Amino acid sequence: MEKKRTVFCRKVVAVSVLLALWQILSMWVGKSIFLPSVFDTLTALAALAGTRGFYLSIGASFLRIAAGFALAVSAGVPFAVLAERNAQLGEILQMFMQLVKSIPVASFVILILLWVRSSRLSIVVSFLMVLPVIFTNVRGGIRQVDIKLLEMAEVFGLGSLKKVKNIYLPAIRPAFVTACSVGLGFCWKSGIAAEVIGLPPNSVGGELYKAKLYLMTPELFAWTVVIVVVSVLFEKLVMWGIRKI
Repeated sequence: MEKKRTVFCRKVVAVSVLLALWQILSMWVGKSIFLPSVFDTLTALAALAGTRGFYLSIGASFLRIAAGFALAVSAGVPFAVLAERNAQLGEILQMFMQLVKSIPVASFVILILLWVRSSRLSIVVSFLMVLPVIFTNVRGGIRQVDIKLLEMAEVFGLGSLKKVKNIYLPAIRPAFVTACSVGLGFCWKSGIAAEVIGLPPNSVGGELYKAKLYLMTPELFAWTVVIVVVSVLFEKLVMWGIRKI
């Protein structure tokens, strides 16, 4: 308990220092249109929170990005298993994942807009950004399985399900947790970037673009704060769920 309290106090101090630096820099700039103060940003955030569209945008963006992440996990794990079971298929999948990682998000967004509606754009982009992370880490976890344990399982006649439960899952779990932690950050950033370009209705990215277009800098910073907070909460919720499972 004492250790948790110490960590919490350090985080509070870190946040306070960053906010103080932000306020000092804003006062030094002296123009809210370039860098609004903490108070101006919080005021804009409070005004946004009093509107129905604020919650619709957050909810819609959250559902789209969460769907993209779920699809990436659902596809990345079986793809990694198939890649390890078939060398030729593994080579094809590896090259595809490398290609996906190499293409910039902006290029993906523009290309995908030719095929899907803007309302589904962030789902597809989030999926493609997270898929290589899940695939690569899970495949690496499979390769870390101790061969001696597999040989021992053969000697004692363990079935496939028991091998998966007692040998493969413990080896893959750390890599899978790391992949999810990294992928969640990529997922949220790429999803919002896709919304900024695609401008789907009821989206955080669309609101960011409007704030930038009309030079509403306090609102722009307010939406950025919302993105950071929701992203952190999303990551903690998913990681908590993964550890419980």
